[in-house]
Amino acid sequence: MIFNDIREFINFLEEKNDLVRIKTEVDPILEVTEITDRISKKGGPALLFEKVKGSQIPIAINLFGSYQRMAWSLGLEDFNEIGQKFSSLLKTDPNMKFMQKIEALFDLYKLSTSSPKEVKKAPCQEIVKDRDFSLFDYPILKTWPDDAGRFITLPMVITKDPETGKQNLGMYRMQVYDERSTGMHWHTHHDGAVNFRKTAKLGRRMEIAVAIGGDPITIFSATAPLPYNIEELFFAGYLRGKAVEVVKAKTVDILVPAKAEIILEGYVEAGEERIEGPFGDHTGYYSVAAPFPVFHITCITHRKDPVYPATIVGKPPMEDCYMGKATERMFLPLIKMQFPEIVDMNLPLEGVFHNCALISIRKSFPMHASKIINAVWGLGQMMFTKFVFIFDEEVNVQNTSEAAWKAFNNVDPARDIIISEGPLDVLDHSAPRPIYGAKMGVDATKKWREEGYQREWPDEIHMSEEIKKLVDRRWKEYGLE
Repeated sequence: MIFNDIREFINFLEEKNDLVRIKTEVDPILEVTEITDRISKKGGPALLFEKVKGSQIPIAINLFGSYQRMAWSLGLEDFNEIGQKFSSLLKTDPNMKFMQKIEALFDLYKLSTSSPKEVKKAPCQEIVKDRDFSLFDYPILKTWPDDAGRFITLPMVITKDPETGKQNLGMYRMQVYDERSTGMHWHTHHDGAVNFRKTAKLGRRMEIAVAIGGDPITIFSATAPLPYNIEELFFAGYLRGKAVEVVKAKTVDILVPAKAEIILEGYVEAGEERIEGPFGDHTGYYSVAAPFPVFHITCITHRKDPVYPATIVGKPPMEDCYMGKATERMFLPLIKMQFPEIVDMNLPLEGVFHNCALISIRKSFPMHASKIINAVWGLGQMMFTKFVFIFDEEVNVQNTSEAAWKAFNNVDPARDIIISEGPLDVLDHSAPRPIYGAKMGVDATKKWREEGYQREWPDEIHMSEEIKKLVDRRWKEYGLE
C-alpha cells in the first residue's frame, strides 16, 4: 500500500495495532523523549501524543521505528523485500561502465510517472501565516538535557541549485533560535550546503522551504544518499510508482510537497552564521556547538488540523536506525553493480552507519580484500566509513557475533590492517581534526600462500552429518525436551 500522506500512514498503523494514542498531557521538553526512548528501546509501537503542553498540535513519533513499520512505509510487507525490489530494477548490460549503469537506472524513473505533479491547491496551504506567527506555537522538541534548545528533527529542507534549477531535499536538524529563525545544520558535504555555496558565489540570498510531514516515501527519500544531480522528489515518485504532488510555495520560488503538514518558507544569507548546538545526536553523544547559517522564516503554511511528525536520536537502537538499514538494503544492489564480488554488507547499528561496515566477498585473487577496502572509501558517503571489515563469502555478516569470531581469529594485526586517512563524518568526535582523520580496513578473510601465509590454515570444526542426523532422530530419547 502506498500512502498519500503521513496521516494515512498513522491510520494504517493504528489499524495494525502498531500505534498508541497518548491522551495524557505531555511536555515536549524532555518528557516526550524519555517516553519515546523507552518504547523505542523495547521495540514498541509508533506513538501519537494528542495533548502536548503549550501547543494545540499533536506529535507523531517513532513512525518508522521497527523493521516492519519501515517496510510498510515503503509500500512493502516484509523488510527483506526492500533489496529484492530494488535489485529487480537493475537489469542492465553487464558490460556497461558503472556510471552508465547508474544513468540507465535513473533514466527508468525519469521515463516513468515519477516526475512531480504540480497542483494549484494543496492541503499544506489551507492556513497561510505571513505576518503573525511563531515557531513556539508548534510542539517542537527539546530532546536531551544539554541540548542548546528545541530542535526540528524531521524536516525536509528544500533548496535549489542556482545553475540548473534542480531542487534538493535534505534532512538537517534545525535549532529554534526564536519565534522566526532557526539554525540550518547542513554539513559541508551535504547537497544543501553545495547549493548554498553556489548561491553565495552569485551574491544572492538563498531561498529555502522546509516541509514537515508528507508521505512516508518522500520523507525517506530526503535521507537517501543520492547522487547530487538526482532530485529526491523524482526518486520518491519512482519508489511510489506515482508522482509526488507539489505546489508552489507562497513566498519563495520552490515547489513543496502538497500533502505535507507544515511548510516553513524563508531564506539564508551568505556570511550570516550563529552558534548551533550542542545536540544529543545519533552517535549517542552530544555533537559540539559550531557556527552554521541562520534560516529566517518569512511565512508558515499548514493544514487546518496539522500533525507534527518528529523523531529523536541518541544511543542506538532508535528510529533512525531502521531508516538507515532500509537505505543499506536499497543501495546495496548499486554497490554490487560496481563490485559484483560483494556478497552482502552490514552497517551494524552500533556503528551508527558511518563508523563500521562488515562486508563479505567472493575472494578470487590475492589481496582481493584490500581492493574492496579501498573501493569502499571511494563510494559516495561510504567515504566516511571509519572501520571496514572484509570476510569470506560464507560468513554471515548480518550475524555480528559470527563476524566478530571470524575477525578475532583470522586477523594478524601486522599483516591484515590498512590505515588510511581521509574524510570522516562531521559528527565523528574521535578524530584530532574535524571532518578528517584516520580510517582502518581489516582483511578478515582466509589467507592464501600468495599473500605470504606459509603455514597450513586450520579447518573449522563441524560435526559430521551422520551424527547430526542420528542425534536428531534420538533427541526425544535423551529426555531433553
